[in-house]
Amino acid sequence: MEFPPQKPQGSQADRALGMDAEMARADFLDGRPFAGSANAPAMMAKEDWDGYGGVGDYATANGNTHAVMTAGHGIRDALYTGQLKNAQATGETFDCVVVGGGISGLAAAHLFSEKTRRSKRCLVLEDHSIFGGEARRNEFMVDGHRLIAGQGSATYFPSLPSSLTQRFYESIGFDGKPLEYQKWGGGQPELDVNTLPYARGSKNSGMFFGARFGHPEGVWLFDPWGKKLVGAPVPEATRQQLLRARAGNQTFVPPKVDGDEISRALDRITLEEHLMQRDGLTREFIRTYMPVAADWAGSSADENSAYAYYAPEVLFPWKNEVGEQIFPGGNTGIARFIVKAMIPEAMPGPNTLAGMCLGPVDFTRLDREGQPVRIRLGATVADVRHEGDGVRVSYAVEGRLHTVHARSVVMSAGWTTARTISDLPENYRAAYQQFYRMPCAVINVAIRNWRFMAKMGITECQCFEGLYSWLAVRKVAVFGDVPPTVTPDDPTVLRLKITFTEPGVPLPQQCTRARMRLLSTPYSEYERMIREQMTLMFARSGFDARRDIAGIIVNRWGHAYLCGQPGFFFGSEGKIAPREVMRRAPFGKIAFANSDLSGIMDHRASIAESDRAVNQLLA
Repeated sequence: MEFPPQKPQGSQADRALGMDAEMARADFLDGRPFAGSANAPAMMAKEDWDGYGGVGDYATANGNTHAVMTAGHGIRDALYTGQLKNAQATGETFDCVVVGGGISGLAAAHLFSEKTRRSKRCLVLEDHSIFGGEARRNEFMVDGHRLIAGQGSATYFPSLPSSLTQRFYESIGFDGKPLEYQKWGGGQPELDVNTLPYARGSKNSGMFFGARFGHPEGVWLFDPWGKKLVGAPVPEATRQQLLRARAGNQTFVPPKVDGDEISRALDRITLEEHLMQRDGLTREFIRTYMPVAADWAGSSADENSAYAYYAPEVLFPWKNEVGEQIFPGGNTGIARFIVKAMIPEAMPGPNTLAGMCLGPVDFTRLDREGQPVRIRLGATVADVRHEGDGVRVSYAVEGRLHTVHARSVVMSAGWTTARTISDLPENYRAAYQQFYRMPCAVINVAIRNWRFMAKMGITECQCFEGLYSWLAVRKVAVFGDVPPTVTPDDPTVLRLKITFTEPGVPLPQQCTRARMRLLSTPYSEYERMIREQMTLMFARSGFDARRDIAGIIVNRWGHAYLCGQPGFFFGSEGKIAPREVMRRAPFGKIAFANSDLSGIMDHRASIAESDRAVNQLLA
């Protein structure tokens, strides 16, 4: 991510970009604007950290909010340790307490309840203001239209009939079938609009080259892949490598089974080394033109196990011919279906796609005495330890510590696990030190129309400099009040994913430095960079940032991606793989879930790991 020179707040340039325009935003306190700086301290003011959160159930839950980040850093800095003895006991005992209310935690609670025929009591403790983890969404109201976009976990994959994923879907009332999407309604000629919010290189794609390529004003190449990049301002050798990277090597035989010789060989090298061997690419090219080659891990390709690239297809085969599917708000739909199955009254709408994905949440029904599963929000787990015949779980709500007693615990919270289990053995701690997490920001930009792109004949684009690398218009799944067609006159949301890769920097330092960049960039600076980059790219075709941008939501994810380094999956130097330390057996009455343990950030892994953890506890 590149930071432009800082400009004074309220400058003529800011006004031209619309920084003072009437727009949904939350960077004001008592009528005074917060001045932003890329060098701001990590613990910046709440308003400049959170920014605008949108409308609806998720308005106070855009990413890791200031409140959640502050509470999480309290765990990191051991601020609760001295207060544990004064924690107030609620007097409650649960058969299972699940730490974390993302898809892993929700799946664990649902599976525990189902496998015990809803005869046991389960409590989910979630630190955010709504369940879902990274499977949450943003909502905008733009000119009377309700727009929804995902914050993180995005797509689902139509599963094979006998798979664990499909059985789980059916248990929550979701058939897992492909969705129906909007049709083109913008007249002729029809533009190719993707159903996913990603640029895929269609005939209606554009590639933008700026100052880095000798064009400060910017130059476009339309249908770049169809033209085989002829006309791109890059050396011929680079053009050939770009084409080679897109085509891949069709003769390479990928792994078929988790743990076969091909997968183990891939786990011994980095993805960068694999791309060099498989496709004949140079290290310099990969680091310059493919910094997000390991986009699914958030870090650079020189630090990731090559097997991680293939693991999702090996572990979770699916109906590839159907294509990836996406709810309007990403996998928020899956999370809401799970909650409906566990606590029907909390999702009062009908058990339909529209009811689950568009209806409101009744928060008053989530945590009530007498129901088999309860979800307690705003609860940051500070300490977990074996005590007597079970486990004592201490959690903070608005700074006050409480404790509950659990007969068993599922840890689904990711990076905080090793810091919160007080009596965790050293071998578990050593294993968790090899779990590296990279951050990312998902920024949703609501625009009043996309005529400026249609005028250029594009629906998506790619660029090699600036804050973001690509953006795309998408068709939305049709149910509820979603219009049946998509046209350039319609408001839409552009989803920008920002990663913080630094090829050549060792993974531990890359993670820390990336998090510091995420922590130190205020909302106002993200807003400015978006407005500047979109203006540079689209102003000549009619884009006006002041007029056309209706809202910007920044979702910060401090520990978004598990980065599995070589040896993470199958071990190295004769040592057991770090993930297997956590998976092979519970520690006492505590079992471990979360997609981290599969080595891939995928909601199917969340379900599979939760199923394993629950089975271990019940066995």
